[in-house]
Amino acid sequence: MEPAPFYAEVAEAPGGGTCAWLETSDGVRIRAAHWRGGTKGTVLLFPGRTEYVEKYGPAAGDFAARGYAMATIDWRGQGIADRLLEERAPGHVGLFADYQRDVAALVAFLRAEALPEPWFLVGHSMGGCIGLRALHQGLAVRAAAFSAPMWGIRMHPALRPLAWAMATLGPAIGFGDRLVPSTSPMTYVLEAPFEGNLLTRDRTMYEFMQRQLTRHPDLAIGGPTLTWLREALRETRALARLPSPALPCLTMLGRAERIVHTGAIHDRMRRWPGAAFDLIEKAEHELMMEGPEIRARFYDRAAALFDASRG
Repeated sequence: MEPAPFYAEVAEAPGGGTCAWLETSDGVRIRAAHWRGGTKGTVLLFPGRTEYVEKYGPAAGDFAARGYAMATIDWRGQGIADRLLEERAPGHVGLFADYQRDVAALVAFLRAEALPEPWFLVGHSMGGCIGLRALHQGLAVRAAAFSAPMWGIRMHPALRPLAWAMATLGPAIGFGDRLVPSTSPMTYVLEAPFEGNLLTRDRTMYEFMQRQLTRHPDLAIGGPTLTWLREALRETRALARLPSPALPCLTMLGRAERIVHTGAIHDRMRRWPGAAFDLIEKAEHELMMEGPEIRARFYDRAAALFDASRG
């Protein structure tokens, strides 16, 4: 195992973590971290687009307080994992299936590190999309908790055909590495003021994210490329056609959600027998970055599900 940098001074993480470079089956270098915070099992936290290990330092402490170890990852193309384009700013992936190579590398790392079992999944936003695919491919977890999962991308229905056309045609004519129109090369939390932001209503957590990216700009990515959009549209459409996995599930969603397609989440939850669906008033996209009460509600409910699923 090759140690990787970890920006502890901005992470607000518990001590004793391990951060390492991993190499995927196609030769991409990604970064993973884990904290042995408890003996009940291990939470595999799959982050969203633009996110990185340090952002979930507080989550490691919250799960440790509830008896669980936690691991998370810099997906390819973000954080300080290998970027896939010469220009660092765009959020890019060649194929959404490539994220499953990252999952496989993370699983191998955690097995080598003998993280406590059983394992459980937490997937936020894009991590919820990657996580649902991983469940269908046999990810060995007992239960899954999702935070505003990206099972569809929010856009006006009239714009959806245009988005498909643009995302399909752009890469076909050599523009796949171009940013999606209306997006920026600057990372969102450093560009958007707190007032009216799409992520959280908690100023302290917004400033926490801003501080991380100001001090360590190498963690930041901007808007997605046309290829990323093409792949995301294809993957969410393909997942919508699949049945729900046969394992316990909790999904939590803010009623003020403005990033992912809420209709796709409602549809999936109607088709997931026995799953719990929790709609949270006065919450935006990032439930683990909302105020203390909402954060505690997410961690308490996820831990309760995991406790009940340990066997």
